[in-house]
Amino acid sequence: MDGKVIIITGALGALGQVVAQTALARGARVAGVDHAASQLPATDNRLELGGVDLSDADAAQTAIDTVVAHFGRIDALVNIAGGFAFEAVEEGDPMTWQRMYALNVLTALNASRAALPHLAVSSAGRIVNIGAMGALQAGSGMGAYAASKAGVHRLTEALAAEWKGRITVNAVLPSIIDTPANRASMPRADFAKWVSPQELAEMILFLVSDSASAITGALVPVSGRV
Repeated sequence: MDGKVIIITGALGALGQVVAQTALARGARVAGVDHAASQLPATDNRLELGGVDLSDADAAQTAIDTVVAHFGRIDALVNIAGGFAFEAVEEGDPMTWQRMYALNVLTALNASRAALPHLAVSSAGRIVNIGAMGALQAGSGMGAYAASKAGVHRLTEALAAEWKGRITVNAVLPSIIDTPANRASMPRADFAKWVSPQELAEMILFLVSDSASAITGALVPVSGRV
């Protein structure tokens, strides 16, 4: 990680914070982009951009341009920004499908498109997306979410094929991440079986690292003990 410039979308969320902190501890320079507001002042190794709607292509482009202006380059993009909805198809709202597409697919698409020219001139350009084990086979109430995450999987594969030899593009597929929100929504679950944010961060940062230079187009299961 030493000296690498890494953009993390959804950087103020439970997973994003752990990825950012781990990367910083290993010598990376980190730019966090999030829809939530941020008051963190910019430093030589840390930049946070809050209030950014990455589902808007122009907003994503402005955010990426701001990061490049601050750090001079980009070496990796980690697309964590996204959302979740549990809703049966018949009783649900079709707008939920559009919202899941915007939060999970468009955020990754717009950030990636804006970052691609900068990643291509890095000596080790990387994109890591967050997919989902639940998108491999959707269960009850998971239709809209699973469909959007399946879109992230296909985006990952398409980008990997189009930029092979210049940028590696991979996705990690967690089962259930052990976050306060997930514990609150499933209080009777066995939390010990879930994937911790730190475990997921380790895989994400491995795919960002030089050691993963020969891996692209992979959908890596990180299912914990589920």
